[in-house]
Amino acid sequence: MPRNWTGSMFFLWIKREKSGKQLVCTNCAREQMLGDWLKRYETKIIMFHGIRVLFNRITVLPSNRILGLAVSVLLMLASNWTWAGNLNKEDIERRFRRPYQVQEKLTDIPVWPLTSALEQQAGPVAYVFESIDLAPLLGFEGTPMNYLVSIDRKGNFIDVELLHQNEPVFTFRDMGGLGDKPLREFISQYAGRSIRQPFLIALDAARNRTGQSGSSGGLTVLDGISRATSSVRVTNQTVLDAANEVARAKLGFADRKKSGPAAHVLPDVYDPVSFEDMLKNGMVGRLRMTHAQVEKIFAGTEGARVDAYALAHPDEVFVDFYVAYLNAPTIGRAILGDAQYKAVMERNFDKRHLWWVASVGQYSIIDEGFIPGAQSPRLAMKQNATFLELRDQDFEPKVIGALPELNTSRLFGVNAAASLDPASPLELILTITRAKGSILPTLIPKQVTLSYVPPASLFAYPPKPLPEWLLAWKARWIDLTVLGVALVLLAIVLSRPRWISRDARRLRIFRLGFLAFTLVYIGWYAQGQLTIVQVTGAIKTLKAGQGLTSYLYDPISLLLMAFTLVSFFIWGRGTFCGWLCPFGALQEFVGLLARRLRIPRLQIPLAVARRLEWGRYLALATLVAAAFLLPTQGETLNEVEPFKTVTTLVFDRTWPFVAYAIALLVTGAFYYKFFCRFLCPLGGAMSLGGRLRRFDWLPRRAECGQPCQRCKAVCEYDAIEPSGKIRYDVCFQCLDCVGVYHDDKRCVPIMLHQKKGGRLVSPSGSRNCSTSAVPAGTGIISKCHPGRGI
Repeated sequence: MPRNWTGSMFFLWIKREKSGKQLVCTNCAREQMLGDWLKRYETKIIMFHGIRVLFNRITVLPSNRILGLAVSVLLMLASNWTWAGNLNKEDIERRFRRPYQVQEKLTDIPVWPLTSALEQQAGPVAYVFESIDLAPLLGFEGTPMNYLVSIDRKGNFIDVELLHQNEPVFTFRDMGGLGDKPLREFISQYAGRSIRQPFLIALDAARNRTGQSGSSGGLTVLDGISRATSSVRVTNQTVLDAANEVARAKLGFADRKKSGPAAHVLPDVYDPVSFEDMLKNGMVGRLRMTHAQVEKIFAGTEGARVDAYALAHPDEVFVDFYVAYLNAPTIGRAILGDAQYKAVMERNFDKRHLWWVASVGQYSIIDEGFIPGAQSPRLAMKQNATFLELRDQDFEPKVIGALPELNTSRLFGVNAAASLDPASPLELILTITRAKGSILPTLIPKQVTLSYVPPASLFAYPPKPLPEWLLAWKARWIDLTVLGVALVLLAIVLSRPRWISRDARRLRIFRLGFLAFTLVYIGWYAQGQLTIVQVTGAIKTLKAGQGLTSYLYDPISLLLMAFTLVSFFIWGRGTFCGWLCPFGALQEFVGLLARRLRIPRLQIPLAVARRLEWGRYLALATLVAAAFLLPTQGETLNEVEPFKTVTTLVFDRTWPFVAYAIALLVTGAFYYKFFCRFLCPLGGAMSLGGRLRRFDWLPRRAECGQPCQRCKAVCEYDAIEPSGKIRYDVCFQCLDCVGVYHDDKRCVPIMLHQKKGGRLVSPSGSRNCSTSAVPAGTGIISKCHPGRGI
């Protein structure tokens, strides 16, 4: 029986699986207790035990297998999570009191309809729903935020309430002790706004104001939150996606994701045209049916052969049905004439979509009980599988043109706020009803459909709106350009470091300048600090079966991630840790200041330091395990890295977090980059990624380490073995050793050979080479190591 608790539970699980029965233990109370827990926590036990065993084995495996094992763990544990809301009807009733009446939660879509005691016959006047049920978009931390959203029957927001969020910037009383107050103020701006309008987040607002958002040029402008750009964009997309899902299902809104923005009429386009021509070019839609065709529709039903007149006159017209979109001047003026068209448009102060609907023949589009201004029970309109409220406008137009005698000629309209595209195909559905029997007759309805789409030349088509994530990229194109140029410059320097590193002063100026850029611009200004939260967030996202699209909302971080991933294959982990980490840059400045102030350096034996380096892998494994097994506690454990305190919030945080961050920086003053080397979980992940490196790109000589120790002596990171070999897992790529290697005033082998009257030349080829000492003026004999030198 294993002695540790995970081993014990794993043993019990295996035992139960083999027997196919529940465990019964009469001799061991401990096993009985574990057995009780087994059923409840079975999955987590297996996963945690697997991680524990794996981590124990990692410490004794060759380093080149660690990355493969880590990836295997992530794939093995990628089982699905699901998220759902947890409110009930009573929770909604506490929030919405009279005159609202909360109805039971619907089964077709997870919403609570609200009716009103003031409008008993009006049906639902509003809908309330949790965003996580409809739009579980993943936040920065890797789990979705949850909001209680309420919209009225016109598509206006009543309220948006924060229920749950795990965004790092809004937890642990961040933002200067405000906690999630800025987020609550941000979502308060939705009240009274219409979901039909485009929403724009103002990126230049230092703090969002409380109250109504502004409107500009048909846009709803929301004040954003500085230092929380990504979280705010995900919030906005979550609220709008959830609200639109309900609006499409319950309010008749079209799916704009599929159909795109609606076209609008060109008011200045008018070409005189005859009624016959309009029939030919589709400006007027027509559906003509004879008695024989109608009889065919009812064939096989109780309504078959009950109309004696139809049977006697099969070729006569039963109904000749016309429809035309009047808002287009060419159509409207041709059908109504200029004077009548002008009068109709002037009384259409609501800017409704108007159609002329008429019929000829035995059957009319309205029945005897039709009420002007109401809907016709015989006529319906549908677009994109959504029925629209087609209502009579209480107007009987006098049609211009040669037409047969009409039995009905009326105007019908659809509200301008409805999600209807007048230039897209729509369907007018005419219901034909037959009655069988004279006393309590049986009614048999059948429907026929007229498809109608006016010519495209009468409309203008607005461009399809850009996705929210692409708007985020466009809004930050300057930052992306600056960062892109900096990354290109860094790539050039690391690819050809000889010139920049050979002069120690030149290298120092460039490195300190670039680190200052990393700290101030990438970290504090552009908020581009990569963090372990992005790693654990990705794990949660993939485990939930979701994509990583939420990362698109943070273009600066995504660009840094892409560059870092590429750098793994070329240079290893040190590209990010040594040049692009804002907190690492701050640690480096603290270390330089400590040297200037002559603060004594703590010396740790190399053997001890190497064991301490496993601390960052332990921190990484702990946070990865927490992301799988204890996601809520994992959010707290992520605070082991002080990046949010120092970089994201610039010390604008409660004192325990500030004290912890300062303590780490002070420790770094006594031991160079203490946190980076021994504690940083992101550094552990970077070291694993660095094992993808394909080249030993830092140049070495045969004399390096045997006997020369100059480079090892100047290396602040203990990244050079006594043998002269570079330890790329702990190298921060400061390029000091590259400068020494190429400098004839600092490289001991070169200096010794020059002193003997010979010369030692470092070739510029693509291999690690050293040359033997030869008399001046003779050829150079190279002794090269495998790999690539610079």
